[in-house]
Amino acid sequence: MAAPAVDVIVPVPLHVGRLAERGFNQALEIARPLGRAWQIPVVARGVTRTRVTADQVGLSWQARKKNLRDAFDCDISVNGARVLLIDDVMTTGATLGALAACLKKAGAAAVSNLVIARTPLR
Repeated sequence: MAAPAVDVIVPVPLHVGRLAERGFNQALEIARPLGRAWQIPVVARGVTRTRVTADQVGLSWQARKKNLRDAFDCDISVNGARVLLIDDVMTTGATLGALAACLKKAGAAAVSNLVIARTPLR
C-alpha cells in the first residue's frame, strides 16, 4: 500500500480506564508500523477520550452518535494538517466521525480514516 497524502497519523484513543484494563491501544499498535513504513508521524498524545462511553454493540446510529458526543478532546496543533485516523474496526463510523469533528474543530484541513476491519452492514 502506498503512503497516503497526509501529514500526521492519529490512532483512535481509548479512555484511560479502558487502556489500563486492556493494557494496550489496538489502534496505536496498528498506527506505529504504518507510520514508520510511510515516514509519517504518529501522534498518540494530545488527542484523548475524555469520558468512558457505553459499549456501542447493539446501538443504533443515532444512539452511537449521542453516546460519543463530546467524548474526545484535541489538544494538539493540527492547523491546516491532513490527518489520517486509524482504528481497528468500524461499525457505523460514529467514533471516527466524532473524532474527525474534534480534529476539524482543532484546525485540521482534512481528516481521512483507515480501518482494518468493517463489520457487515445489516
